[in-house]
Amino acid sequence: MTETRERGRADLRRAPERYRSTPADGIETRHAFSFSGHYDPKNTHFGALLACNEELLAPGAGFDEHRHRDTEIVTWVLEGALAHRDADGHAGVVRPGMVQHLSAGSGTAHTERNLGGADTPVRFVQMWLQPDVLGTPPAYGLRRVEPDPDGPTLLASGMERDAGTPALRLRRSDAALWLFTADPWQPLPALPAAPYRYAHLTAGSLGYRTVPGPQGAGRSLEPGDSVRITGEAFADPTAGPDGAELLLWEMHSPVAYG
Repeated sequence: MTETRERGRADLRRAPERYRSTPADGIETRHAFSFSGHYDPKNTHFGALLACNEELLAPGAGFDEHRHRDTEIVTWVLEGALAHRDADGHAGVVRPGMVQHLSAGSGTAHTERNLGGADTPVRFVQMWLQPDVLGTPPAYGLRRVEPDPDGPTLLASGMERDAGTPALRLRRSDAALWLFTADPWQPLPALPAAPYRYAHLTAGSLGYRTVPGPQGAGRSLEPGDSVRITGEAFADPTAGPDGAELLLWEMHSPVAYG
């Protein structure tokens, strides 16, 4: 039993298994966790992650003004351009290769739309994280990412070890979001160790073993697939014929209640 706990689990969730919703004309959302009208008491979060949505907004479509509070919202655009505007005066256009962070804090309202005049959809991944301090003033950040050629690229972090880096600052002191890339047939750089890791493949394909060593079964990921990882599971991740791009959450504690 001890060995099983140490090895942990790599819980694979396929893209077609996501909950689908169409909250407005021209919007299609695929939810990894219970969200809006989809509720499963066994699938409300993983680690400190509350949501991981793949969004598709048609030209001219978008989310009208709506409110959030006490949520860290991180956005990674895959195709097109996403226009953000919030009630605190922040505005930005998020394109591929950029990462956006909205810390809702004590409460803010925002809109998110396909950039005006665009004739193609915008597709993006949006992830919600529970902060560990509530009621803070809202904050916003947007940066272009310069990929690290020698290893993973840190996109956002609240960890003390990452203070002073270009990463956007999260209000979760034990969590970080990484971008991993690999050329065709190449292994991914070493993943950070953490009790909870959430991997979401955004491009290419990826093979891995469920646990280290010969007893680990082989699995593969396609775009939109995700893995919820505990312990030493998810071993030897290696890109397929078109390379791979992977978002990975490093989380050292779960959602806190009360």
